[in-house]
Amino acid sequence: MSWQTYVDEHLMCDIEGQRLKAAAIIGLDGAAWARSEAFPQYKPEEISAIVKDFDEPGSLAPTGLHLAGEKYMVIQGEPGAVIRGKKGSGGVTVKKTNLGLIFGIYDEPMTPGQCNMVVERLGDYLFDQGF
Repeated sequence: MSWQTYVDEHLMCDIEGQRLKAAAIIGLDGAAWARSEAFPQYKPEEISAIVKDFDEPGSLAPTGLHLAGEKYMVIQGEPGAVIRGKKGSGGVTVKKTNLGLIFGIYDEPMTPGQCNMVVERLGDYLFDQGF
């Protein structure tokens, strides 16, 4: 299965009638493996800061998580495994696997829990597969 298929069929799927606004799978080096059409054009240093927070949990808390210049307030996650951010009526969930990052961006009426479920379920599967 291609990385794009994971984004199209597993991240951008309907969950109780709701869908993510955007999604992507990005390597730990910042290279995009696959992305939805609406996923923002991020900066390499933003991905580096996210990867650093997985290695040093809490490093993003003072500055926030930035993606394409948009600032998300970092909220509870799972240190070393999941980062969650909130911005207005939406937010972002980032799940780390062995080789990459799974991103899901949502807006209301999708709930944070629905976004977390979609992103973390795929991330857990890929992690278990060695990716």
